[in-house]
Amino acid sequence: MLRALNLSLLILYPIAWAAPLMRAGLLPLFSLSEISILTGLQALWRTDIFLALVVTFFALVAPYLKTVGLALIHFGLASQRLLKPIQIMGKLAMADVFLIALYVVITKGIGVGRVEIAWGLYLFTALILASLLIGWRTEAQRN
Repeated sequence: MLRALNLSLLILYPIAWAAPLMRAGLLPLFSLSEISILTGLQALWRTDIFLALVVTFFALVAPYLKTVGLALIHFGLASQRLLKPIQIMGKLAMADVFLIALYVVITKGIGVGRVEIAWGLYLFTALILASLLIGWRTEAQRN
């Protein structure tokens, strides 16, 4: 069961990266633009390369590496000792969900623009939480 759930993350992560996280607009009268992880990263690469590298690692690389590492353990292709670094990778992946939530709160607090949460934020959050649960269950099975 853990194997199948973990492998499904390899398919669902790219969907979540392209899914709209939020819709944002400068003023309430104008139409809202959809923002996804990929469109946000594209904008960051044009303006701040260092921040783009950090966010790319947290949002794309960390969760995917964790999922691949867990798959290797599930299929007996990697040592159980890999679990500790994988758990740390999972905690880093959760950091970007917190940052997105923080940006939404700050933007709503300013009152100039309008932000609506989209389904992609819920999907991405669920995938990160599922990945954490899979990691915990894998570690529990080891003991």
